[in-house]
Amino acid sequence: MSTRLPSVVIVGRPNVGKSTLFNRFVGSQVAIVEDQPGVTRDRFEREVEWTGKRFMLSDTGGWMPGGTELDAKVSQQVEDAAASADLILFLVDTTIGVTDDDELIASWLRRLGRPVVVVANKVDSDKRDADRWDFLHLGFGDPVAVSALHGRKSGDLLDDIISAVEAVDVDDVEVVERFEDGVPRVALVGRPNVGKSTLFNKLV
Repeated sequence: MSTRLPSVVIVGRPNVGKSTLFNRFVGSQVAIVEDQPGVTRDRFEREVEWTGKRFMLSDTGGWMPGGTELDAKVSQQVEDAAASADLILFLVDTTIGVTDDDELIASWLRRLGRPVVVVANKVDSDKRDADRWDFLHLGFGDPVAVSALHGRKSGDLLDDIISAVEAVDVDDVEVVERFEDGVPRVALVGRPNVGKSTLFNKLV
């Protein structure tokens, strides 16, 4: 048994701003950001501290099942990361609205059964705040509106993340190391019935 930090994983279809949000939270440009899909192929992981609380944040590639062989491998990486997450940030693009891929991701996340917060990205002003409600029917509670690029309401999202993961029992978790391409990775699995889902449901 080993003490660990709560695990928060960003998922979403390609080009919705996952790496921009990741870089915003970690305070530096770790993940590559370009205005084209499929740029992030590898999983990036960094520790984040907010109001004295810490968690591990993971940026993943775009979930693209049914594409090329490389797309399938990236999608499998995303699924592996999400399966071990204490909280999943499901990032969507309000400038485009709900897409078929968003619906597919939502269906997969519902089957996965992990706590999920829908993050409605690219809300750059109060006038566009209502755009987030287009994503309410995805079924994960009230979407949180942010602008990852400009940092708008990123602090509010961090507050929500901290509240959601505070119930994680970090003292009763098995830590398993595995290796991919020579880089150490940690797969973290929490025991059932520690109250994570209960707290999340109260928050949303």
